This record gives sequence, C-alpha cells and structure tokens, in this order.
Amino acid sequence: MANIKPLGDKVVVEVLEAEDKTAGGILLPDAAKKKPTEGKVIATGEGRTLDNGNRNKLTVKSGDRVLFSKYGGNDVTLDGKDYTILDEDQIYAIVK
Repeated sequence: MANIKPLGDKVVVEVLEAEDKTAGGILLPDAAKKKPTEGKVIATGEGRTLDNGNRNKLTVKSGDRVLFSKYGGNDVTLDGKDYTILDEDQIYAIVK
C-alpha cells in the first residue's frame, strides 16, 4: 500500500481491474475495456472544514469497496499500483 494521506474531503481509491471477458466469455483487448469505476478505499482525509470551523466527517472509510464517477478524480500510479484521488461527492455508493 502506498504511503499517502489525502487532505480535506479527498479519498484515495485503489482502482479494481476492468473485466477481461464479457459475460459470454469473449476476451477483450485493452482498448475495448471500460474505464474502471469500482475500487477499494485506501485512505481518507479528515473531512471538509465547515464555515463554523467544525469538520464534516466523511461517509466512507478505509477498506470500503465503492463505485465512483467514471470521469471524476485524478489518476495516479504509486509503487506500481493505480489509484484515483476523488472528492467524496464523486463516490456514488458503497458496495456491501
């Protein structure tokens, strides 16, 4: 795991690999794979600072499996792994 600490309401998500096959068993080349929109939360910031000075705690926590915006965040590679750094509002759901 990368040693990274996001700031504010930012969340670091380890991107889960896109499927290599279709449901029918056809192998997909890299160019045909969709950008992954699922990942595992690696680290979270402390939350957004509100106007009154308090922190708004984040809903997600490290270890959560989440669905996030296809076009959101910034993609980074650290220690050979792909991560996306997102604002919490770019995360749509926690997968149970």
